Amino acid sequence: MPTTTAVLQSPETGAPFERATIERRDPGPHDVEIEIKHCGICHSDIHQVEGDWGSGIFPMVPGHEIVGVVASVGDEVEGFAEGDRVGVGCFVDSCGECEYCADGEEQHCTKGVVLTYNGKDYDGNPTHGGYSTRIVVKDHFVVHVPDEIELDVAAPLLCAGITTYSPLKRWGAGEGKRVAIVGMGGLGHVAVQIAKAMGAEVTVLSQTTSKEEDGRRFGADAYYATEDRETFRKLRGSFDLILNTVSANLPIDRYLSTLRVGGAMVNVGAPSEPDTYHAFSLIGGRRSLAGSSVGGLPETQEMLDFCAEHGVEPQIERVTVDEVDGAYERIADSSVRYRCVIDIASFG
Repeated sequence: MPTTTAVLQSPETGAPFERATIERRDPGPHDVEIEIKHCGICHSDIHQVEGDWGSGIFPMVPGHEIVGVVASVGDEVEGFAEGDRVGVGCFVDSCGECEYCADGEEQHCTKGVVLTYNGKDYDGNPTHGGYSTRIVVKDHFVVHVPDEIELDVAAPLLCAGITTYSPLKRWGAGEGKRVAIVGMGGLGHVAVQIAKAMGAEVTVLSQTTSKEEDGRRFGADAYYATEDRETFRKLRGSFDLILNTVSANLPIDRYLSTLRVGGAMVNVGAPSEPDTYHAFSLIGGRRSLAGSSVGGLPETQEMLDFCAEHGVEPQIERVTVDEVDGAYERIADSSVRYRCVIDIASFG
């Protein structure tokens, strides 16, 4: 019989959260049942609840930065056992057969990846995320959380970590490379740590220098305020890679001017309005403007192991279930430093 699970849900677009219950399916042969301990609050949760990215499926149970302990496993599950420390990220199923799934790039599944929440599974049932006490997930979409990382600290890595690790790795951040991180928020403060751990020379480009002390503590070699127009003149032709973590529209041409010949600016933030730029900003320096999503399951596990090895840790604030509405407000006004994580035990 399905298991009744306590959840925190948004009943309709923009509405305050309310406690409720849902039914989770019984674990099948390849399923892992997880007792959720913590769930990170991602800025994309706010966009989904507020309807910024189109119509949502309500009532909505957000949360795709899920960490917990295995409660039970299906008969055919290998690699996971009761009591294991595990995590679940942004999606919970894919076709498993297309070229991208075969390459461990499940996020690009041609059938359409099944999102952890605000999505529908292949049977048409809505998915519900990690603002809840339990979840049942196919074993392929579960990752191990290394013992070196506390579970609450690990939660944001399931989105912020892989969202920044994947492009930094793909575009070659490492020894001898000059990397700029745009934004020192929930994504940016993790990106700085990862880029530095990869061996790159790291510069933060933020609106002001108000977070410079934090940025340097996370590993930044330099820190510039983009509200100062002189910044772009000083940095012209400086960077091999720019990773843009903000969800606001930017003067793209100015940022492209800071790239070296052959450099790339990669966007992981998603502003609600289109950006504009001049083609000559790319053509003149053989530059690239690109985008990146999260990584697949193999890369997510690789990222967690990398963070454990190099001491990469998101800076978090713990909140209770009843404090989530307030946390949303503080995230929206950028007063959180730097990620909020829900203590699921506070369901009581």
